[in-house]
Amino acid sequence: MPHADTQKLIQYLNEAHATEHALVRVLQSQIAMTPRGSYRSALESHLAETRDHADRVGRRLQSLGQSKSAVTAVIGVVETAVGQAVALAKTPYDLVRGSGGEEKVLKNAKDTCATEALEIATYTAIERLAKAVGDDTTAKLAASIRKDEEQMLERVLREIPQLTVADGTYDIAETGAGETVKAAAKAVKRSARQARKVPGVAQAEGQIKGAVADESDLAIARYDSLTADEINARLPELSQIDLAKVDSYERRHENRTTVVNRIDTLRGDEPWAGYDELTVADVRTALGEADDARVKQVREYERSHKNRAGVLDAAERQLTTV
Repeated sequence: MPHADTQKLIQYLNEAHATEHALVRVLQSQIAMTPRGSYRSALESHLAETRDHADRVGRRLQSLGQSKSAVTAVIGVVETAVGQAVALAKTPYDLVRGSGGEEKVLKNAKDTCATEALEIATYTAIERLAKAVGDDTTAKLAASIRKDEEQMLERVLREIPQLTVADGTYDIAETGAGETVKAAAKAVKRSARQARKVPGVAQAEGQIKGAVADESDLAIARYDSLTADEINARLPELSQIDLAKVDSYERRHENRTTVVNRIDTLRGDEPWAGYDELTVADVRTALGEADDARVKQVREYERSHKNRAGVLDAAERQLTTV
């Protein structure tokens, strides 16, 4: 039967393990809304450390007789409470909504200081208890991790003064989330024509973009100032990507039934994947090689969407040519 202090040591290690897992999500969220610079670099390097800490503590628990499934079960129970107390489980969207991005970054930095102090105390206790029960391996592990946490606390404290006097130029596009979106957009742009040849890709892309879009990202100018009727009049002009983007944006904001229902009537398969990306000249060239069924599909799609005269004229001529 393990000594009571050994059981307590295992309990402390389980709590530390759960905390490290919770903090991985916290750091990811903070990185997502922190602009590029020394503070974000600190968060990124500490994220790697935190993952390593979780792995090392988990391995130590298993060596002390905790099965992998038991460790996972403890994480599930303890991480919820610890994560709520320490992490607050905020998503990047929750963190960046509204104004005062610099203030939110500063608040996160102060929260990080509190979190690091808590971890330092936790590993100090683990080290002391491990020494008391003669577990030098656990004591050395705790001391090593505590040193990382102390260095992170010192690093964040050095950042606090600069974060406090931020110059008001906070730009979400320069945050981790913004850069991820931009990188994805570049990748999409390079391969968009090819990727959109796969049915459904265009709508999925639009839905994803709409989930993080603001008004300026939409294909309808001054969207937020328009009435539902004004928006509905513009919807047929949009591609499937832009329809999906507007749909996602509308549902996150006003969620007007008339707009959402009108979008639903317009969303659907293009005559062929990638069609919405084509110019009138491109479509006319393609029609020259299409059968009557495909030409009719183009005509009906154009009539309910962009209604481009050049395409409709070409389709009619193609259908009347015997």
